[in-house]
Formats: sequence, structure tokens, C-alpha cells
Amino acid sequence: MPPMVERDAADVPPLTRPQTAEARRMRAAELLEQGCSQAEVARMVGVSPESVRRWKRRIERGGTAALRRRVASGRPSKLDDAQVERVRTALEQGAQAHGFESDLWTLERVSRVVAAVTGVVLARASVWRLLTVRLGWSLQRPERRAVERDEAAIARWVAHEWPRIKRGP
Repeated sequence: MPPMVERDAADVPPLTRPQTAEARRMRAAELLEQGCSQAEVARMVGVSPESVRRWKRRIERGGTAALRRRVASGRPSKLDDAQVERVRTALEQGAQAHGFESDLWTLERVSRVVAAVTGVVLARASVWRLLTVRLGWSLQRPERRAVERDEAAIARWVAHEWPRIKRGP
């Protein structure tokens, strides 16, 4: 028998909402099998009694398997996981590495890089979903600062002039 490896809580990813909901339904099924009333089950798993009644009907028709999560329906993604990782690597190199003037990413620029790296053309909405959902990135806006800005002069003013002005006459 292999030795038991103790896992840190940080090693285990948190449950997603669908996983949590499925676990709640499975727990309710166990409690119903043990003979608990529907009202007790609802109270114990933290749902409405109507949800428990609906789950019980599903169990009667298809067993506890009827309470399992269903695979998400809809059109499959145009990019597989390997392609998404190639896009991530390309984007992390920066926009200038791909021939753009500045290192600022826009949806159009990302779309061009995706097409160059994977050969797949994505709509703007799909590029946004790729960045936010699949890559887990968020919108970042650059700070607007004048090119002529002199940080040393600003620091001197804050250290010397501002206290003098604040003191008053």
C-alpha cells in the first residue's frame, strides 16, 4: 500500500459553484435515503423544501445519477487548451514583441496575435471571453501621465513647498 501523503489545504483547489451545488444535491440524496423528512433535508443542506421535492422526483425517475451535473451544452470552443497556452505565452511576451508600436494590448491586437499563433480568427466578444474567462485576466487601464512630468521636481515640491503653503502666512 503506498504511503499516505498529507495534503495542505492550499494544494486542493476550492470547489466551483457547480461542484458545490452537486455536492449539496448528493448530500440531500444521502439524507433522504437515511429516512430524513424533506423539510429536515432542506434545513440541513440549506435549500428550499421545493428544491428537495424536485430532487426527490429526479431520484425516483433516474436514481442519484439524475442529480449529477450535466456537461455544458453549446458550441465547443474554437481554441483547445494547448492553443490557449500558446496564446498566453505569446501575449506575455508583450505587444512590442509582435510588432506593435506600444506595449498596450487591445482586443484587435490580441485578435491578430491569436490568428498568427493558432490560425483561428476570433470575434471581439470571443477575444474578450478568452482573456477574461479562459486566461483569467482583467481589464487594466494605463495611468495617463504627461511625458514632460518631472518626478524629482514633484517630490521636491511636496517635501518643501506644500508644507510651507499648508502652514499659511
